[in-house]
Amino acid sequence: MKVLAQGNSKNTDGIHVKLSSGVSIVNSQIGTGDDCVSIGPGTSNLWIEGIACGPGHGISIGSLGWKEQELGVQNVTIKTVTFTGTTNGVRVKTWARPSNGFVRNILFQHIVMVNVQNPIIIDQNYCPNHEESCPQQRSGIKISEVTYQDIHGTSATKVTVKLDCSITNPCSGLILEDLNLSYQDQQTEASCVNARGRVSV
Repeated sequence: MKVLAQGNSKNTDGIHVKLSSGVSIVNSQIGTGDDCVSIGPGTSNLWIEGIACGPGHGISIGSLGWKEQELGVQNVTIKTVTFTGTTNGVRVKTWARPSNGFVRNILFQHIVMVNVQNPIIIDQNYCPNHEESCPQQRSGIKISEVTYQDIHGTSATKVTVKLDCSITNPCSGLILEDLNLSYQDQQTEASCVNARGRVSV
C-alpha cells in the first residue's frame, strides 16, 4: 500500500489498528502528518514489516489509557522499518491517567532511523494541554516484555533513547540489544525513568 499526506496535515494517521487480531501490514510506504501506523486498545497478534515511514510521527502504540477500563495491546511485531525525518521512530504512548490496560510482548527489530527526533521513546506522561484531565499525572497502563533489537541510524537529537515510564506502574522486562544510533559527531544519551530491564551489545 501507499498512503501519503502532507507532513504538516494534522490528525492524518496513515493506518489505525484497534480492536483487531491477526492483522498484517507489509511492504508499504506511508508518509503523513501524524502517525504512520497507530495501534489502539484491543490489538493483538499484529505483524508490521517492510515499511518506509516518513514524514510523520513514526509508529505508535497508543495513545492508550484514556479510559479506566480498557483492553490491552499484546503480541506485536514491528520489523524491517525505515523511518526518515520523522518526529518519532518506535513509540509507546499512554495517558497519565488511571487505567487497567497493558502493553506486553512487543518486538521492534531491524529498524533504520534517518534523522529521527526521538528514535526510541516510551511516554507514559502524555497529557498535552489537558492537565485538568490528568489530575494525578500517573499512568495505570502496565508496559512489560518489550524488546528493541538491531536498531541503528541517525538521530536529530542527542537523546536517542527516552524511556519515561509510569511512577506507579514501572516498565519491566525491557530488552535493548544491538543499538547503534548517532547524533552528528556527539556522544548520544539515554534517559530512563522507572524503566527496568537489560541492555546488551
